[in-house]
Amino acid sequence: MSMINITLPDQSVRQVEQGTTAMDIAKSISEGLARNVLSAKFNGVVIDAFKPLINDGSLQLLTWKDEEGKATMWHSSAHLMAEAIEILYPGAKFGIGPDIENGFYYDVDFGDKTISHEDLTKIEKKMKELASQKQTFVRKEISKDVALKTFTDKGDEYKVELIEGLEDGTISFYQCGEFTDLCRGPHIPNTSHIKAIKLLSIAGAYWRGDENRKQLTRIYGITFPKKKELTEYLEMLEEAKKRDHRKIGKELELFTFSQNVGQGLPLWLPKGAMLRERLENYLKTVQKDAGYEPVITPHIGSKDLYVTSGHYAKYGADSFRPITTPNEGEEFLLKPMNCPHHCEIYKTKPHSYKELPIRYAEFGTVYRYEQSGELHGLTRVRGFTQDDAHIFCRPDQVKDEFKAVIKIVLQIFTALDFKNFITQISVRDPQTPDKYIGSDENWEKAESAIIEVAKESGLDYNVEEGEAAFYGPKMDFMVRDAIGRKWQLGTIQVDYNLPERFNLEYIGDDNKKHRPVMIHRAPFGSMERFVAVLIEHTAGKFPLWLTPEQLRILPISEKYHDYAEKVLSLLKNYDIRSEIDYRSEKTGRKIRDAEIQRVPYMIIVGEKEKESQTVSVRKQGNGDMGSMSIDNLIEMITKEVQEAL
Repeated sequence: MSMINITLPDQSVRQVEQGTTAMDIAKSISEGLARNVLSAKFNGVVIDAFKPLINDGSLQLLTWKDEEGKATMWHSSAHLMAEAIEILYPGAKFGIGPDIENGFYYDVDFGDKTISHEDLTKIEKKMKELASQKQTFVRKEISKDVALKTFTDKGDEYKVELIEGLEDGTISFYQCGEFTDLCRGPHIPNTSHIKAIKLLSIAGAYWRGDENRKQLTRIYGITFPKKKELTEYLEMLEEAKKRDHRKIGKELELFTFSQNVGQGLPLWLPKGAMLRERLENYLKTVQKDAGYEPVITPHIGSKDLYVTSGHYAKYGADSFRPITTPNEGEEFLLKPMNCPHHCEIYKTKPHSYKELPIRYAEFGTVYRYEQSGELHGLTRVRGFTQDDAHIFCRPDQVKDEFKAVIKIVLQIFTALDFKNFITQISVRDPQTPDKYIGSDENWEKAESAIIEVAKESGLDYNVEEGEAAFYGPKMDFMVRDAIGRKWQLGTIQVDYNLPERFNLEYIGDDNKKHRPVMIHRAPFGSMERFVAVLIEHTAGKFPLWLTPEQLRILPISEKYHDYAEKVLSLLKNYDIRSEIDYRSEKTGRKIRDAEIQRVPYMIIVGEKEKESQTVSVRKQGNGDMGSMSIDNLIEMITKEVQEAL
């Protein structure tokens, strides 16, 4: 029997017989480890733990502690749910059933039957019963003819359509119990790992995302290896409901939507506009200090512009339809990206190597035609504003410029109390080169530069294949909020390709023409999504420097309105954002309402305060702070704002 060398994460090498599985290696380390192995990663590819290894390579055993391990279990849980559905609802047909960030879903055609939450309880119960049977997942390589016949005989047109798009020799089935599904895998060894199950919700989903195709029933669920973890997750979901930015945004009068304006097009109300403006002004100050120059570009552009950039070929289907004019053949698009416009600004005059880097910044609004079923508050909209900037630099400046952008992102995270984050470096998928533009040489230079910067900056990062932008690799900042959810916020991208497509140049010190490198960056990502995440992270209790209303003055009766207005005038002199509650409600009610509306400070004024020219101060969530002079109040608030920034 031939021997192969397997390198483990600690760099130790095990020599094993060809055909040994990852599970065999796990057992040789310890039985306890083997019991927890869900799948494995061999030479960077996630595989079944029982797949025979036939070549030398690096091996990582994946458990619930690993993101890929969780993904494997959740994908297997989607199959388990489909098995339960097939038993309970004979004749059901199945679309796709992937793992997602938190759990899994499966798109199902139930025919004429309408599925309710009562059905979810029934399906869940059957899943638990099947999981306890310790059913194994068995992989079978299938020819395309056999695969087509299998699902044609079952009358499942969805699987038939999927198989028709696959190449013969690349098709596999997985069987779990009596259920067989088209699947690439991998899967967990058996269903005994699934100890806690919860089906969460039902939604409609058009087949293959096409509004002209049949709408299927999408069932979302999640599973865990321990009941305690499910309990904690459900508690987190309850907390998330309380923090829902759509709910808090309405309570705090930050933004709204109107069917008359159109789906996915937010309307910023005065308080929301003020909050957003302060975020923008904060970043503008940071950018000015970092040498950025402001630019402004139109909301539309010639279709030819986006053909040149490559955006039309890659994103045309997700854009609004072209705008035609009376001139024959003239077409415009609502701007899907700001970068082509900034390339054209760079081209307005010749540049010397001495001028570089040139940094253009714009809060530019862009438009994407998201499917109506995918719209969600401010996190998924059709019109959004990016805190966009593009740096045009020499190749020898790329790393320093990239590091400078990282510094800006971290400064923003500190100001807004985002402490828990990692960075994700997104590179090409070598298996799908058609997804990207540009030469291999340029891609390799860009990818290497980002990875080197991450290492030199001491960032905690991981590398994800296939997540790069079509024109270049990128670094995304993945932030965990106050209740542990992960959000993708800031992004930085290195691009050698758009400068080539737009024929951008500078004159080097050799007096010859050279191509600049372009760095795309958006520390917030988009203003809409960032505000949504910030609302949910803070539960609407924004930092004092940012909150729309810093202080509310509560006169205990109409007699003290004059004094309240005097206090308000003094506060306004120091740009302290304040309002007076003129209502004839009791003071206790006014305090409760201010607490609900997350006003950081409340000051109560009555006879005693008027006579002593003081105010009685309460802090949101902390109660009474006692009496103080107006000067001391101003000093306290001003100091708190300054320390935060």
